[in-house]
Amino acid sequence: MKEIMDEFDYVRRKLIERILHLTEKQPVVRPLPGLTVGRRESPTEPSTYILPPSICIAVQGAKRVLIGEEYYVYDVENFLLNSFDVPVVAQVIEASKEKPYIGMTWEIDMEILMEIVVEQKLNTRPITSSRGTSLGKVTHQLLDAFRRMLELLDEPEHISALLPVIKKEIIYRLLVSEQGPRLIQIALSGKNDVITALNYLKEHFSESVNMKRLAEMVGMSVSTFYQNFKILTGMTPLQYQKKLRLCEARKLLMAGSDVTTAAYQVGYESLSQFSREYKRFFGVSPSQDAKKLKEEPYTRILY
Repeated sequence: MKEIMDEFDYVRRKLIERILHLTEKQPVVRPLPGLTVGRRESPTEPSTYILPPSICIAVQGAKRVLIGEEYYVYDVENFLLNSFDVPVVAQVIEASKEKPYIGMTWEIDMEILMEIVVEQKLNTRPITSSRGTSLGKVTHQLLDAFRRMLELLDEPEHISALLPVIKKEIIYRLLVSEQGPRLIQIALSGKNDVITALNYLKEHFSESVNMKRLAEMVGMSVSTFYQNFKILTGMTPLQYQKKLRLCEARKLLMAGSDVTTAAYQVGYESLSQFSREYKRFFGVSPSQDAKKLKEEPYTRILY
């Protein structure tokens, strides 16, 4: 047991050193495609963004994520696995100058995931009655794979050959863990009726939601669809759409759009309603947020 703990701590220390070096000049960086690393030297205010299908790991410190009405806390011992694009409210809750929060978010490579599911002939029955987000146990094998992934930065000429191998190892280790069914859910998202509707909402977030049409699209009654959607996401289809709209509006503001353009472009017909819901969701008015994002783009978002 002590040997396992020593291996875990060793790998974790190596990751901390590497990420601290990568984040010397700015707190959030994307050193490799699909991988985001960051650090914070103090707890943060809640920030909101769209979390894609991914695994989130706190190498040091802890972070709390609100999805729908449910909180998830991931830390050194527990990672967060998310199986669909979802608006989240996230907050670093454990960090200090002496022991900063050190985190990683890795977007699941869908092609590799599907390849392994088929190769290994894993159970391919999609999940429709469980939450699409969960916590899992961090192992030293998982951390070591991420350590080796980041060490490829020292040998850029080998990244194209070795990165897919390490990605495959990470996905395989997750598939054979208790979180395997969640990953299979990601792989078969096109066959999961609720996720089909969720993807439709994501692509048509600026349009009016017709609950009956969505239910018919996936072959369910309105009440069954509503219930299954809420089980998976923790929110109703209308709540999901609203959060998608607001997150997309925030992206437009970051890119330099004015408030009126952003509001109408994401589907709002009333500017006052947009401002009211934006402030309720992000805790600040659109114009104030746009100013802060322009002045300090990394202080408001830790993805």
